[in-house]
Amino acid sequence: MMDIHQILKQLPHRYPFILVDRVLELDKGKRIVALKNVTINEPFFMGHFPHRPVMPGVLMLEAMAQAAALLAFDTLGTTPDDKTVYYFAGIDNARFKRPVEPGDQMVMTVTLDRMKAGIFKFSATTHVGKDLACEAQLMCTMRSVG
Repeated sequence: MMDIHQILKQLPHRYPFILVDRVLELDKGKRIVALKNVTINEPFFMGHFPHRPVMPGVLMLEAMAQAAALLAFDTLGTTPDDKTVYYFAGIDNARFKRPVEPGDQMVMTVTLDRMKAGIFKFSATTHVGKDLACEAQLMCTMRSVG
């Protein structure tokens, strides 16, 4: 398990872009289960959409990528520094099955499928309760900057 304080030590993201609140399970090199509590206070709800607030799909993908980054850092036994950036390299087969609304709790399960030449490939799902909300294959890479 990992609480928000440990997550903030691993991820460079900060409010309003930190999209993982807690890690429930972490199986080194294999799988992570993380959660995001979605509240009406999220800044994107003001404009998406004022009459019917729903979480943008790209932010659901970003939340899964942040969970994937935590898995990648744990797998490598590293902590990112100011000279390392973790980027999306690709998103395949993204599907959105259910809107995520204020009050929902997103449970993201990310599995490491492959790690080769600095490219990580993950399978990711997000559930709200028993309902599948989002699924995708994510490819990410770490690059040195500066």
